[in-house]
Amino acid sequence: CVKITPAHDFNDYEVGKRCNLAIINIFNKNAEVLAEFEYIAKAGEQISQLLPAPADYIGLERFAARKKLVEQAETEGWLDQIQPYDLKAPRGDRSGVIVEPLLTDQWYVKIAPLAEPAIEAVQDGRIKFVPEQYTNMYMSWMRDIQDWCISRQLWWGHRIPAWYDAEGNIYVGRNEEDVRTKNNIAADVELKQDEDVLDTWFSSALWTFSTLGWTGDAQKDAANDFLKTFHPTDVLVTGFDIIFFWVARMIMMTMHFIKDEDGKPQVPFKTVYVTGLIRDEAGNKMSKSKGNVLDPLDMIDGIGLEDLVEKRTGNMMQPQLAAKIEKSTRKEFADGIEAHGTDALRFTLAAMASTGRDINWDMKRLDGYRSFCNKLWNASRYVLMNTEDQDCGPGSPQYKGGELELSLADRWIIGLFNQTVKTFDDHMAAYRFDLAANTLYEFTWNQFCDWYLELTKPVLQNGSEAQMRGTRHTLVTVLEAMQRLMHPMMPYITETIWQRVKPLAGVTGDTIMLAPFPTFDAAKVDSAAMADLEWVKQVIVAVRNIRAELNIAPSKPLNALLRGVSAQDKARVEANQTFFTTLARLESMTILGEGETAPMSTTGLIGEMELLIPMAGLIDVAAEMARIDKQLEKLGQEIARIEGKLSNQGFVAKAPADVIDKERAKMADLKRDMDKLNEQKSEFAKLEA
Repeated sequence: CVKITPAHDFNDYEVGKRCNLAIINIFNKNAEVLAEFEYIAKAGEQISQLLPAPADYIGLERFAARKKLVEQAETEGWLDQIQPYDLKAPRGDRSGVIVEPLLTDQWYVKIAPLAEPAIEAVQDGRIKFVPEQYTNMYMSWMRDIQDWCISRQLWWGHRIPAWYDAEGNIYVGRNEEDVRTKNNIAADVELKQDEDVLDTWFSSALWTFSTLGWTGDAQKDAANDFLKTFHPTDVLVTGFDIIFFWVARMIMMTMHFIKDEDGKPQVPFKTVYVTGLIRDEAGNKMSKSKGNVLDPLDMIDGIGLEDLVEKRTGNMMQPQLAAKIEKSTRKEFADGIEAHGTDALRFTLAAMASTGRDINWDMKRLDGYRSFCNKLWNASRYVLMNTEDQDCGPGSPQYKGGELELSLADRWIIGLFNQTVKTFDDHMAAYRFDLAANTLYEFTWNQFCDWYLELTKPVLQNGSEAQMRGTRHTLVTVLEAMQRLMHPMMPYITETIWQRVKPLAGVTGDTIMLAPFPTFDAAKVDSAAMADLEWVKQVIVAVRNIRAELNIAPSKPLNALLRGVSAQDKARVEANQTFFTTLARLESMTILGEGETAPMSTTGLIGEMELLIPMAGLIDVAAEMARIDKQLEKLGQEIARIEGKLSNQGFVAKAPADVIDKERAKMADLKRDMDKLNEQKSEFAKLEA
C-alpha cells in the first residue's frame, strides 16, 4: 500500500492520469490547509465539488499540519511505529525551502505533432549538430517529448493572449478588440486578460523568423525581402544545456510556421555548433555564491584587489559566504587583475575552445596571449620602421617601377602564409576554433616573427635595391594579409595595424571588416624554396643548440665542418652563406672530402649531413659526453616505442601500409643517428683517455 497524491506530487499526478484517480487539492498558495478541499474527478477536468476539511487543521501551515497529524495518530492509537527515512525533497535554489507542488490551471502546447518534422530534419541531415554527439542528446529528448506548459506566473514577458468573462468562458485573440469582434462580445461585457505570461522559451522559439518581420500573413511574408534573404540562417552557436529549451523549440516552431514555395516546412538553421561552458580553474561552474565568477570586462580593463573583493562579495544571495570568498579572492588575486585587452581575451577563448568540451579557465593562458598581442604589435613596428617612406614595390606610393628580387626567405614566407590560410580555413570549416587559433599563433610567432623578420635583416642591411624592394614588398603584403586572416579572432589590434600598413601594400578600404578574407593561392607555394629554407633553419638551429649546450657566447664566430654533404646540400650552403654568417655566426663552412678526417668536434645532424664544430678551445669533454648520452637515451626511447608498435600484430593488421612504411623509415633514421652519436662518443672516449 503506497500513498498516491495526484494533486501534490508530479509522479503521482502521472499515476492518477493513467488510473483515472480523483485529484484532491488540500493546500492554498501559501501551503496552508484549505477550509474546503478541491475535488477533481480526473485530470483535465474542472473542480466538481468541494469537500469539508477537518476543523482542527484548517489554516495550518503544511509542516504544522503534518506534525499535528502525527500527534493525533499517537493520541488515538493508530500509529504503529516511526522509522527514519532519507528523502530527497526538492528545494528552491534561492530560498532553500522545500518546494510543494500545487495543482493549477496552465496553458499547454500539444507537442508531439510538432516534434515529428523536427526529428526528421535532423535525421535526414538538413540540420547537423557539431559535435555530432549532441545529435543523440537531441533525439533522446524529442522521442520522449511531453506536452509543453507555456504559461508562467512572472511579472515580465509576453502576456497570454486569452480573456475571460464573468462566467469563466475563455476567448483567445491578438488583443481585446480582436476577441470582441470575433466573438460578438458587447463593449459593456467585462473581459479580464489572463495574468500569466508566455514561457520565455516559447517567445524565444519564434526568434529566427519573428525578428525578420514575419507576420503570419502568407502574402505579406512572401514579399518580405528580409525573410527571403536571411531565413533560414546558417549556423546557430549555443551551449549544450539549452538544446532542449531553445534549439529544439526553435526547430519545431519554425517548421510549423514557415514553409517554402512548395509548402515544405523550412528549417531555422543548417548547423548547430555547441560550445562548452567556461568553468573556473578547478572545473567548477562559475557561480556568484561560490565567488568564482570572472567578469570578462575585468580581464579586459583590469581591476584592483579591493574593487574585485567588493564586486565578488556584494549583493550576495548567501551573505554568510562573504568572508570565505574574500579570503580566497585575496589569495588568488593578491594584486588584482591586470588589463589584458579584448583581443587577448578573444584569442584565449578561441584557443581553448575544443569542440563540445568545457573550458577550465586559466589566467596563465590569458597572460600568454597578451604577450602574443605584444609580439604582433612589435613585429608590425619593425615592418613599418623598415618600409614606411620606402619603395615597397607595386602598390606603394614610392614605387617607380623598379625590379623586385625575392630572397629565399621571401618565397618561403609567402608559400608558408598560403599554406596557413588553407589550414586555417580547413579548421574553421570543421569548427575547430582551437586548432585555427593555434595555426595563427604558430605562423605569426614562430615563423613570421621569430624567423622571417630575422632573415630579412641581412637583405635590408646589405642587399641590392631590387633585393631590398622585394623584401619590403613581402614584408608589407604578408603583414597586411596576416591582419585580415587574424581579424575575426583579434579585431582591434588587426584593424589598427591594417590601417597603417594598407597604403604600403597598395590596399584601399575604410575598414578591415569590409576587406576580402585571404584565400589560398597554390601558385604562390614554392615547394623547393620552402624545403631549402627549412633546411637552412635546421642548420642554424643546430649551431645555436651547440652554442647553448657548450655555453658558447652567441657573438663568438665559429668554424664549421660539413660531412656527408649531398649535391643539394652543397648548393644550399653556397647560396645561403649570408644567413649562416649573420644568424648562426659561422665564420666559415668547410666541406670535408670523402675519407677526410676531422679534428675532435661536437656534432649536429641535419638529415644525412653532419655539422661539426671543432672543439679546440671550446669543449668540456665530460659535458659533451653527457650531452651525447642524453641524446642516445632519447633516441633509444623513441626506437623502443616504434619497435613496440611494429611488433604489435593488432597495429600492423589494421594500420594502412603507408603508415607502417613511414614508421619503419623513421626507425631507420633514428638508428642511423644513434650509430653516428656512438661514433662520436668513441672519439670523445679516446680524447678523454
